[in-house]
Amino acid sequence: MPTVQDQPRARGAVVLSAKTGPRGTCLAGLRQSGSLKCLFPRADPPNMQAVLVNTAGGITGGDAFSIDLRAEAGTDLTVTTQAAERAYRAQPGQVGQMHSRVCLEEGARLNWLPQETILFDGCALNRTLTVDLAAGASLLLTEPLVFGRTSMGEVLRRGQFSDRIEICSRGRPLYLDRIALEGDIAAHLSRPGVAAGARAMATLVYLADDAAAHLDAVRALLPETAGASLIRDGLMAIRILAPDSFVLRQSLVPVLNRLNGGTLPRTWMI
Repeated sequence: MPTVQDQPRARGAVVLSAKTGPRGTCLAGLRQSGSLKCLFPRADPPNMQAVLVNTAGGITGGDAFSIDLRAEAGTDLTVTTQAAERAYRAQPGQVGQMHSRVCLEEGARLNWLPQETILFDGCALNRTLTVDLAAGASLLLTEPLVFGRTSMGEVLRRGQFSDRIEICSRGRPLYLDRIALEGDIAAHLSRPGVAAGARAMATLVYLADDAAAHLDAVRALLPETAGASLIRDGLMAIRILAPDSFVLRQSLVPVLNRLNGGTLPRTWMI
């Protein structure tokens, strides 16, 4: 019988770059390996869509994935996932890794719109997302999280989750968000000062010249368990708490549609 060390672990990497072409944004380069793939559904120019697919079916302890994106000057790129990502139960002492790096050149636009990451009891996941923007670049970013599927009676009594989002402009920090949960995650989320029992959450960041113009309309779309703030010129941050993933989407989708001109990727609607 194989030991924990002998068990196979998933590896995957995508390196993608986008450039401008005669009909708008197009693929400049792609390298993919292992269990992480990228598909390109047809989209109306000038935007290009890339759909990330984890053929391993999820992430568990010891798995390692990486994403490296570059959007060249003037491009318009949307990145999403085929389905919700799943962080499964891990063996003791083993942690799954998911690390993403994004570089946006002058005047580029990126819509980083993955579907939910679902955490299962006993999961162990370390995730980072680092974005560096040049002058005039813009970003719409969301990261939805589900802490166990309430419809299936799942409760996260044991787990480890670390998440870090860092956004910089030419090396100057603009936004930093860190989540670190360990142990009885359900009990921690039940504390009034943490999540007051919420079992789903979304972080959303909108960095563009018109961020202030959207603030009042976005606030009107949000439930009482959410908030939106203009934390600096051109940078809006939103946090949404919800009892489950269904209610979370009810709040999140209208906001994304407004900030993305009503053009969410089709995978979000399937």
